[in-house]
Amino acid sequence: MIEECLVVEFRVTGDDCPLARATRETKATVDCRPPQARTDGNALLRFSVRGERDALTERLDRDERIRYLHVSRADGTANVRCLSKRPCVIHRLVDAGFMAESLQYRDGAETYLGAVVGHDVLRGVLEAAGEAIGVTLERVYPLGTTDDAPVARRWDLTPAQEAALETAFEMGYFEIPRKATASEVAAELEIGKSAFLERLRRGQTTLYTQLFRGNRS
Repeated sequence: MIEECLVVEFRVTGDDCPLARATRETKATVDCRPPQARTDGNALLRFSVRGERDALTERLDRDERIRYLHVSRADGTANVRCLSKRPCVIHRLVDAGFMAESLQYRDGAETYLGAVVGHDVLRGVLEAAGEAIGVTLERVYPLGTTDDAPVARRWDLTPAQEAALETAFEMGYFEIPRKATASEVAAELEIGKSAFLERLRRGQTTLYTQLFRGNRS
């Protein structure tokens, strides 16, 4: 039995896959589940879109490499399912042993977070990464022996709460003095001010509860 498992993060730039191109041409952010590769080389995608949702989905709808595009909307987030006729870089890493758990596309760049079992597998994954254009290793660290879900979300936030916290942070809402007002962050999220403040409050409560109660346990 191999006892060591490593958490690995890659960053990819210069990829021409549909999601990377669409986020490069819009201001949207895509949080994607690991693609499901088919034997015909196509991939089934499921992802959520934050930011310029309509612009991104319209861009994908015009991309000849995308088929069966379906969009549903809930709680300020667009959830998309489709088929991509262009394999992504992630498939090379998966073939080498990288267990992808989360992918994010933003401004044309991709961030892959996942795990590998043992250093031998890590070497094979790094070799595969070296053969792909624009792939860089961002970080590697051991998986704790008591942490059975290191790469998935550590905090029990809803997607809407996470989007509210992340957008507020990026816009400088938490800085002193503040660089953005609650109304400005809410406008960026395309929701009302009261809805933003409610998501922020609930998200912060969730984080603080897990952080401080976890430290006392």
